[in-house]
Amino acid sequence: MFFHYILNLFLVIELMKHGAKLTSVHALSMQYYAIQCPLAEMFVKNTVNQALQNDPTLAAGLLRMHFHDCFVEGCDGSVLIDSTKNNTAEKDSPANLSLRGYEVIDKAKELIENQCPGVVSCADIVAMAARDAVFWAGGPVYDIPMGRKDGRRSRIEDTINLPAPILNATSLIKMFSKHGFTVQDLVALSGGHTLGVARCSSFKNRLSNFDATHNVDPSMNSRMATILIKQCQNGDDVTVALDQTKNSFDNAYFNAVQSSAGLLTSDQTLYMNPRTRGWIDAYAMNQARFFLDFQSAMVKMGLIDVKEGNDGEIRLDCRVVN
Repeated sequence: MFFHYILNLFLVIELMKHGAKLTSVHALSMQYYAIQCPLAEMFVKNTVNQALQNDPTLAAGLLRMHFHDCFVEGCDGSVLIDSTKNNTAEKDSPANLSLRGYEVIDKAKELIENQCPGVVSCADIVAMAARDAVFWAGGPVYDIPMGRKDGRRSRIEDTINLPAPILNATSLIKMFSKHGFTVQDLVALSGGHTLGVARCSSFKNRLSNFDATHNVDPSMNSRMATILIKQCQNGDDVTVALDQTKNSFDNAYFNAVQSSAGLLTSDQTLYMNPRTRGWIDAYAMNQARFFLDFQSAMVKMGLIDVKEGNDGEIRLDCRVVN
């Protein structure tokens, strides 16, 4: 217990040094469920591992779900809520239509509710699932404080706060800084794009009508552009891997960006800006450094505007407000 107290204290000090928003961190703890639901993390991990054994591509979906949850109204599980006839929820925003893994969260929640009813929040399950998915895919293992409450608000208009794939580095730096992230955090978190795919609709802006003088974004590798143009002729929903190891968590993403093979504008722009380029080079050269900084940035992200007390609830069904 003393060890976990020291670990929590160290985490808080480190995050405060980097400007994280810690308004609710005191309600969180590495041992939050130790007494009330000691098997919660095991249930989530086993559910995630089983799902990924059947479909390795879900690792990217679970990581992205956590990111999209935290950047909209904080880490409160609001991305899980279904739309109703009176409200269009976050998950039905165009920015979230490609999210996957809801059934994994539902399964973990069901197992936990059978064991410890009304104790473990959906927001915590999302955070744990993302962590376990990263580790399953070969990424770093990290511990996260828990005790988040579930939010009651989920509206499509709030997803305007999600960073769009067409943003440049300057805009990304500004958007991430609003949540207390440094430039280093931004690049480390962008490395999450080592997992998964993107639809042609997310990067077709780079393939045609780029500007008045170029048909293709000049920062894109010309051979890659030729291949992508051919692939995307089959429609906006065609998917392309974000890097060559789409189901493995590694530093291949940074090598791709170095080689002008970043898929999204928001990827390649990080090598065009002097404030972010150095971190791309550092992580491309040193995977261990990337892993260390990624896990730190993920813990930090998991603390964005977390709900506590009467500001939230423990949702009994992750898809429906109590």
